Amino acid sequence: MSVRTLDIERLGEEANNKYEMIVVMSKRARQIAAQEKLELDEKLKYFEGFEDEDEFTFNEEQERISRAFEQLPHATQRSVNEMLEDKIHFTYPDRDR
Repeated sequence: MSVRTLDIERLGEEANNKYEMIVVMSKRARQIAAQEKLELDEKLKYFEGFEDEDEFTFNEEQERISRAFEQLPHATQRSVNEMLEDKIHFTYPDRDR
């Protein structure tokens, strides 16, 4: 996995400062990670409570599901991409009332 640098100045165009943007991207990454965890838990919950008869088949299916989630880009990378594509919009709770 290669490291890619970011133009922080470009990220900070929408916000008053760069550090606000980093906080926004961080919070978005946490949202993405939490959503992925919920989806993964929901898919794996299906396999709970089955008898040991087809354990091998179920283990393969669980492994396939887990690998599919591992193939997804990291939540931080996805949040940075969303910011670069102007898909993240934020408001200030105190100022926007």
